[in-house]
Amino acid sequence: MSIKISNGVEIADWQYVLTAIRAQGAGGQNVNKVSSAIHLRFDIKSSTLPAFYKQRLLALSDHRITADGVIIIKAQQHRTQEKNRQDVLLRLKALILEATVIQKKRRATKATKSSQRRRMDKKTLRGKTKNLRNKHIDY
Repeated sequence: MSIKISNGVEIADWQYVLTAIRAQGAGGQNVNKVSSAIHLRFDIKSSTLPAFYKQRLLALSDHRITADGVIIIKAQQHRTQEKNRQDVLLRLKALILEATVIQKKRRATKATKSSQRRRMDKKTLRGKTKNLRNKHIDY
């Protein structure tokens, strides 16, 4: 089952390895017998992804990406192996799409003179209001 990332980019099923493992945590007797959790391994460097995608993924500082450039994702939220398999593939797709989003450059802006003046007037007014609350002691 291949994963479609965008119109021209697709990950074939031979590029990732899915392994069924036993899920952790509580679950009664069933948890000790059934391997319902899915472990995904995807090697970024040896994949057929375009160079742009590879660079962006390798530049990410994500705990799921090893130093060797292998993405490791574990899915165990669902009770069935099939749902966990779908979940892990969706999470891989989301990670790749998240890496390729280009953030807009932030332009530093300057507050206008009138907005600065309004802010200072409000601060002065607030200070006067607070000052009126003080108990003035006259001797």
